[in-house]
Amino acid sequence: MDNLPIVDACGVAVTYEGDITVAEITGAKVLEEVTIQAIAQELNKLADAPYKVKLVIDFNKVDYLSSAVLGKIIALNKKVAADKGQLRLCCIKPSILEVFKITKLDKVVAIHPSREAAVASFKK
Repeated sequence: MDNLPIVDACGVAVTYEGDITVAEITGAKVLEEVTIQAIAQELNKLADAPYKVKLVIDFNKVDYLSSAVLGKIIALNKKVAADKGQLRLCCIKPSILEVFKITKLDKVVAIHPSREAAVASFKK
Protein backbone atom coordinates (compact mmCIF):
# COMPACT_ATOMS: atom_id res chain seq x y z
CA MET A 1 0.00 0.00 0.00
CA ASP A 2 0.99 3.56 -0.56
CA ASN A 3 2.37 5.27 2.53
CA LEU A 4 0.51 8.55 1.94
CA PRO A 5 -1.72 9.40 4.88
CA ILE A 6 -5.45 9.05 4.55
CA VAL A 7 -7.05 11.78 6.69
CA ASP A 8 -10.72 11.77 7.48
CA ALA A 9 -12.89 14.31 9.23
CA CYS A 10 -12.46 12.74 12.66
CA GLY A 11 -8.82 13.76 13.04
CA VAL A 12 -7.01 10.50 12.37
CA ALA A 13 -4.37 10.15 9.64
CA VAL A 14 -3.83 6.52 8.65
CA THR A 15 -0.69 5.18 7.00
CA TYR A 16 0.63 1.68 6.49
CA GLU A 17 4.12 0.40 7.08
CA GLY A 18 3.99 -3.06 5.59
CA ASP A 19 1.35 -4.96 7.53
CA ILE A 20 1.36 -2.41 10.36
CA THR A 21 -1.36 0.24 10.51
CA VAL A 22 -0.31 3.60 11.97
CA ALA A 23 -3.10 5.90 13.13
CA GLU A 24 -1.89 9.40 13.95
CA ILE A 25 -4.19 11.59 16.02
CA THR A 26 -4.00 14.92 14.18
CA GLY A 27 -5.61 17.30 16.67
CA ALA A 28 -3.66 19.04 19.41
CA LYS A 29 -6.62 18.93 21.81
CA VAL A 30 -8.66 15.78 22.24
CA LEU A 31 -11.08 17.04 24.86
CA GLU A 32 -14.62 17.17 23.47
CA GLU A 33 -16.84 14.10 23.65
CA VAL A 34 -17.81 14.35 19.98
CA THR A 35 -14.12 14.34 18.97
CA ILE A 36 -13.31 11.44 21.28
CA GLN A 37 -16.23 9.41 19.92
CA ALA A 38 -15.20 10.11 16.30
CA ILE A 39 -11.60 9.09 16.93
CA ALA A 40 -12.69 5.96 18.82
CA GLN A 41 -15.03 5.02 15.99
CA GLU A 42 -12.25 5.37 13.41
CA LEU A 43 -9.80 3.35 15.51
CA ASN A 44 -12.40 0.63 16.01
CA LYS A 45 -12.90 0.46 12.24
CA LEU A 46 -9.17 -0.14 11.85
CA ALA A 47 -9.34 -2.87 14.50
CA ASP A 48 -12.16 -4.58 12.57
CA ALA A 49 -9.77 -5.72 9.82
CA PRO A 50 -10.22 -9.36 8.78
CA TYR A 51 -6.65 -10.22 9.83
CA LYS A 52 -4.57 -9.96 12.99
CA VAL A 53 -4.21 -6.22 13.38
CA LYS A 54 -0.91 -4.60 14.23
CA LEU A 55 -1.95 -1.09 15.19
CA VAL A 56 0.13 1.87 16.34
CA ILE A 57 -1.55 5.00 17.64
CA ASP A 58 0.74 8.01 17.28
CA PHE A 59 0.08 10.90 19.70
CA ASN A 60 2.89 13.21 18.52
CA LYS A 61 0.53 16.13 17.75
CA VAL A 62 -1.58 15.76 20.89
CA ASP A 63 -0.95 18.37 23.60
CA TYR A 64 -4.11 17.87 25.67
CA LEU A 65 -6.08 14.68 26.17
CA SER A 66 -9.32 14.01 28.04
CA SER A 67 -9.22 11.17 30.54
CA ALA A 68 -12.17 9.69 28.62
CA VAL A 69 -9.66 8.68 25.96
CA LEU A 70 -8.03 6.27 28.42
CA GLY A 71 -11.20 4.20 28.58
CA LYS A 72 -11.42 4.16 24.78
CA ILE A 73 -7.82 2.90 24.55
CA ILE A 74 -8.50 0.13 27.08
CA ALA A 75 -11.61 -0.96 25.15
CA LEU A 76 -9.70 -0.83 21.86
CA ASN A 77 -6.86 -2.90 23.32
CA LYS A 78 -9.32 -5.56 24.49
CA LYS A 79 -10.92 -5.67 21.04
CA VAL A 80 -7.57 -5.96 19.24
CA ALA A 81 -6.30 -8.61 21.67
CA ALA A 82 -9.51 -10.65 21.35
CA ASP A 83 -8.79 -10.95 17.62
CA LYS A 84 -5.15 -11.94 18.35
CA GLY A 85 -3.88 -8.53 17.20
CA GLN A 86 -1.54 -6.10 18.95
CA LEU A 87 -1.77 -2.43 19.88
CA ARG A 88 1.09 -0.02 20.53
CA LEU A 89 1.09 3.67 21.49
CA CYS A 90 3.86 6.14 20.69
CA CYS A 91 5.06 9.73 20.86
CA ILE A 92 3.12 10.63 24.00
CA LYS A 93 4.19 13.95 25.50
CA PRO A 94 5.55 13.78 29.09
CA SER A 95 2.56 15.49 30.75
CA ILE A 96 0.13 13.05 29.12
CA LEU A 97 2.43 10.08 29.67
CA GLU A 98 2.36 10.83 33.39
CA VAL A 99 -1.41 10.25 33.40
CA PHE A 100 -0.91 6.97 31.52
CA LYS A 101 1.54 5.90 34.23
CA ILE A 102 -0.63 7.02 37.16
CA THR A 103 -3.56 5.02 35.77
CA LYS A 104 -1.21 2.12 34.96
CA LEU A 105 -2.30 2.15 31.32
CA ASP A 106 1.39 1.84 30.46
CA LYS A 107 1.20 -1.67 32.01
CA VAL A 108 -1.73 -2.62 29.76
CA VAL A 109 -0.57 -1.22 26.41
CA ALA A 110 3.05 -0.96 25.23
CA ILE A 111 4.14 2.67 24.90
CA HIS A 112 7.15 3.63 22.77
CA PRO A 113 9.01 6.95 22.54
CA SER A 114 8.92 7.05 18.71
CA ARG A 115 6.88 5.75 15.82
CA GLU A 116 9.95 3.89 14.57
CA ALA A 117 10.35 2.09 17.90
CA ALA A 118 6.65 1.17 18.00
CA VAL A 119 6.73 -0.24 14.46
CA ALA A 120 9.99 -2.09 15.15
CA SER A 121 8.50 -3.67 18.29
CA PHE A 122 6.21 -5.82 16.10
CA LYS A 123 9.24 -7.37 14.44
CA LYS A 124 10.78 -8.69 17.66
